[in-house]
Parts: sequence; C-alpha cells; structure tokens
Amino acid sequence: MGFLSDSLSRIKPSATIAVTNKARELKAAGKDVIGLGAGEPDFDTPDNIKEAAIKAIRDGKTKYTAVDGIPELKAAIVAKFARENGLTYKPSQISVGVGGKQVLYNALLATLNPGDEVIIPAPYWVSYPDIVLLGGGTPVFIETSLATSFKLTAEALEAAITPNTKWLIFNSPSNPSGAAYSRTELKALTDVLVRHPHVWVMTDDMYEHLVYDDFVFTTPAQVEPSLYERTLTVNGVSKAYCMTGWRIGYGAGPEKLIKAMATLQSQSTSNPTSISQYASVEALNGPQDFIPKNNAVFKQRRDLIVSMLNQANGLKCPTPEGAFYVYPSCAGTVGKKAPSGRVITSDEDFVTELLETEGVAVVQGSAFGLGPHFRISYATATSALEEAGRRIQRFCGNLR
Repeated sequence: MGFLSDSLSRIKPSATIAVTNKARELKAAGKDVIGLGAGEPDFDTPDNIKEAAIKAIRDGKTKYTAVDGIPELKAAIVAKFARENGLTYKPSQISVGVGGKQVLYNALLATLNPGDEVIIPAPYWVSYPDIVLLGGGTPVFIETSLATSFKLTAEALEAAITPNTKWLIFNSPSNPSGAAYSRTELKALTDVLVRHPHVWVMTDDMYEHLVYDDFVFTTPAQVEPSLYERTLTVNGVSKAYCMTGWRIGYGAGPEKLIKAMATLQSQSTSNPTSISQYASVEALNGPQDFIPKNNAVFKQRRDLIVSMLNQANGLKCPTPEGAFYVYPSCAGTVGKKAPSGRVITSDEDFVTELLETEGVAVVQGSAFGLGPHFRISYATATSALEEAGRRIQRFCGNLR
C-alpha cells in the first residue's frame, strides 16, 4: 500500500494548466512564446468591481462569512437568475463556491455513489471526468463531431442513458469548442431528459454572456420548466466579468442538494473570500455595459483566427457561437513530417511540434476527449493572435 490514496491514481493534472505552465517556463528561458492555452479574458476587471472590493476591505468586511455565501451575494444571484434567465430561486437554493469548479465538485461529491454514471459529451472541459472519478462515479462519454458542430444530439443522449445514469453534465457555450445550443437544439435534449426522471442535469453556464452574431442564450431549466427540480444551474463571475483570479462561482438548485453541498464545503474550504464576494455583488448588480464592448473585440478575434486557421494546410475550423475558444481539426496534418524530422501521429505530436518549432502554445484535443483537434483560446491581444495565426500557417506549410 503506497502512501498516496488510491482515488488520486484515478485522476491526472489539468492539461490546460500544464500547457500554460510550459509556455511560462519557455518564456522565462527567453523563448518567444505566444500562449493560447489559458481560458481567461485578457481584459482587466472593471474599475467599479475593484472599488467595491477596496471598499469592503476598508469597511472591515474581512471576517469569516456564511459557508456558502453572504446574503447580499445570494440576493444578487437570485436577482440575476430572475432578470436574465426567467428562473425563480430563493436564497436557500443558492450555493457560492471558490470558483465554478468547487460548485461542480461539491455537487458531484455530495451525490455520487460507486456505479453511478455521469454522461459527459466530448469534447469536454478537462475537469469534468476527473471530478466524477474522484467522487467514485463512472464518466460515460458521448463523442460529438465536427459535422454536428460538436453538439450533442438527442439520439446520442437517449442511447447513452441507463438505469445507472445519475447526471448529464451540459456546457453551453462550450469549453473547448465554443459551440452553443440554440433554444430548439436544447429543447430536443430536454425532451429526452423529461422521459428519464432519474437523470439530473448539471448545466455549466459559465460562458453565458460570451455569445456572438445575435445568438440568444438559454439554459435547460428555462427551456423545460419540468426539469427545474433536478437541475443544478452553475455559473460564475470569472469569464464575463474578467474575474478569473477572484475565484467566485455559484450554483442554483433544489434545497436538499444545496444543503448537502454546504455540508461538504463546511468541511473543506469554508467560505469563499469575503472580499471577492463583495466584489461579485457589484459585478452582478452594477453596470453591464462593458460586456457587449468586450464581446465585440472577442468576435473580431474569433473571425480573424477562424479565417487564418482555415487557410492553413491540413486544418479545418468551424465558427463557434460563443466562449473564446476555437477547436480546429488537425486530421489533415497526421502522417506528415515536421521540420524536426518527426512524423506527426496525433494531435499531441502536433501541439508539441508547434510549440517547439514556432513557439505557439495550444492544447491538444485528446485532453478534452476528442482528437485529432486542438484548442486555441483567442482571449489574448489581437496582435499576438494574428502573429500566432501566421506562425501556425507557416508551421502547417512546412509539413511534408
């Protein structure tokens, strides 16, 4: 029996964090690296939110808070769901955690037993399957494809449900593909779920506000009210409000689940940072006018990188509806020889060679459960993105 727990052997470190760290190391060693690995906006947190945090510090709001969120923040979250999603919750149905990741983690650990299955469409955010495995559950993957714009179909969902299915984890707009489901597409999925009352829905709406081209966001409990009693709607301030480092996420769902999550949090981290919570109250209640301004820049970047990738030999890239990622296929480069003399046999080879040859850091699609693809985060300065696009084109052009 080793010193480390058996459950640890079931999971692996986050691939996106690994790529970001590798790019940092190469940069520190003096290499000219453009990092397109990290999923965080390059815009600064808006000033009104910073000021609210500074005021909280000056006002002495630096003590322990209620385990899963201050009343002011729960009230702001309740108001947000009513205003933006047409969903009615009470403060007792709200859980605030240290980022969206903790909310997902708490919910899964509080509900999973050995043998429970969790349906996860691929490509998926790297943490979903690992959290399921830590909780003793079994991830069940449904592969999507470029042909369906990486969206789950009703038929595939129906086929994956068994008597052991406990949750479907749903993410729209998606990390890593940027794919977002229209109301009609979502309704087809919720119709399937209505027929299987034992399946709960965990919807990760973190990229809700990052949508383009007149896309209208909807969330499962809003599209199908009969799912309300078995849906955990997860969101946070990280992406839309440029607050990744503040670490505040939240979820809304049935009281019995929220209570169980609070019990778990009381024995792990206790409350999220008091100062970040007061900043988040201002984020949700304050002016929202910077969001469309940021989105206009993101849309330009999306269009730029999609166009440049589609001009690169062997790459194919659909135009996603949301988030700040693109998920191009590099199937056309497999079997070709890189300038180093190595043959590209997988998306992992592709990203390794790209980083070593051209100094562009991206994440291999196999980390998200679907290759041969790779993920680019275009939440970076437009000039850097354009240069990265040129380097990728040059790299692909030099493959033999």
